[in-house]
Amino acid sequence: MGTAARPGFDTDILRQGIEGHTPETLLSLYADDAEIRLVNRNATPSNPKVLHGRDEIGEMLTDVYSRDMTHKLEGCVVQGDRAAYSESCQYSDGMRVLSESMVTLRNGKISEQIIIEAWDE
Repeated sequence: MGTAARPGFDTDILRQGIEGHTPETLLSLYADDAEIRLVNRNATPSNPKVLHGRDEIGEMLTDVYSRDMTHKLEGCVVQGDRAAYSESCQYSDGMRVLSESMVTLRNGKISEQIIIEAWDE
């Protein structure tokens, strides 16, 4: 008796979405009920920004990837139902942002994500 293959997380789609500035492509990687917790200079660990579901996540992705900046996937590791990746960004004025993400996967889709961002100040 064979076993059914579990869908995997598509790192090629992740790279295409990040580096191609296509929020719709990135949004396809999220489960309908996904949750993001974002920690950065404006949302501290004690009070992170929390996004619920694909609609809120899509709004955030559309905002971020419509800005005048470059995005690069620096690395991604997938192991079982977990993945981690690094993204570097640079605004046209030279300001840089580094983003680290830890994700939980369900059926090959992101169900939970913690994003930690550091900005040039």
